[in-house]
Amino acid sequence: MDMKDGIPHFEVPAELRAMTEKNMEQARAAFNAFMSAAQQALSQFEGHAKAVQAGAKDVSEKAMSYAERNVANTFAFADRLVKAKDIQQVIALQTEFAQAQMKELAAQAKELGDAASKIAMKSVPPKS
Repeated sequence: MDMKDGIPHFEVPAELRAMTEKNMEQARAAFNAFMSAAQQALSQFEGHAKAVQAGAKDVSEKAMSYAERNVANTFAFADRLVKAKDIQQVIALQTEFAQAQMKELAAQAKELGDAASKIAMKSVPPKS
């Protein structure tokens, strides 16, 4: 192990990379199966008032879309992380991913909050 800028430099063994890539593929396949089952369950859930139902379906679809996008972002990050050459690259990738995800999650929370507020307004009967 040699030093680079005072930080230990180590190579990730090829066998570890190959094993991690295989595990990532298996995790991705399992996630895809889970998402298919969740989407089936979501499509079977209907039975509320029409106005609330449309809003709830919109929120549910948004949440599923966000979950899929966040997991895809995480898998993409993991793929880049597995291929990192040294600890400096790992740190840079982690920092970049964390910043991007925080922005993404904040935007998603705002959109879901706005959608939930609209549903709440529709479910309250107007005062006479």
